[in-house]
Amino acid sequence: MKKSIFFVLLATAVIACNAQTKKSTAGIQKVNLYPQKGKAIAAFAEGCFWCSEKIFESVAGIDSVVSGYAGGNKANPTYEEVSSETTGHAESVLIYYNPQKISYKELLRVFFTSHDPTTKDRQGPDVGSSYRSVIFYRDAAEKARAEFAIRELSKSGQFRKPIVTELLPLKEFWRAEEYHQDFAKKNPNQGYIKAVSNPRYESFKKAYKSKNK
Repeated sequence: MKKSIFFVLLATAVIACNAQTKKSTAGIQKVNLYPQKGKAIAAFAEGCFWCSEKIFESVAGIDSVVSGYAGGNKANPTYEEVSSETTGHAESVLIYYNPQKISYKELLRVFFTSHDPTTKDRQGPDVGSSYRSVIFYRDAAEKARAEFAIRELSKSGQFRKPIVTELLPLKEFWRAEEYHQDFAKKNPNQGYIKAVSNPRYESFKKAYKSKNK
């Protein structure tokens, strides 16, 4: 029994998002949070950003997605530092979108459809505060929409357990290392992508009934 448990834990560790690391810190930078005229931004955390990036990039109305870190207390955080759970950051995605084509309300629907918001500090095989569920709001209106969405979902019975998604102001967003950007697209045969990201993406496509690219 102990051997079986050991091999299960070992397999989980191998396919965990933070088990796939590189040492290059090239590309880390603080992102300007003022979008171009006619565009808008939103930020969410919902587990490994490799998964989130692929999901949000598939949705019509979203122009681009940046993988990075938000919600922490250290400047220029590296992947290794964030994964050590000492900086307070969550792996996050910054979304650039056209508000004429997709609303913030719809982005919230994508967010809640694409992950389990009832697991505290965990998403699938990834465990730790850096994998927590967070909506980073930019103003009072976005916070109110997020609070309303949580109340409605809680009443709907869609989730059996209480939603534990945090609501935090978007103060800073740090672009992650360059090798994290478009990771799933560039590394389709990588172990974590095949075992976790792709199944999660396929599950999202089945559940999300709106227009994809």
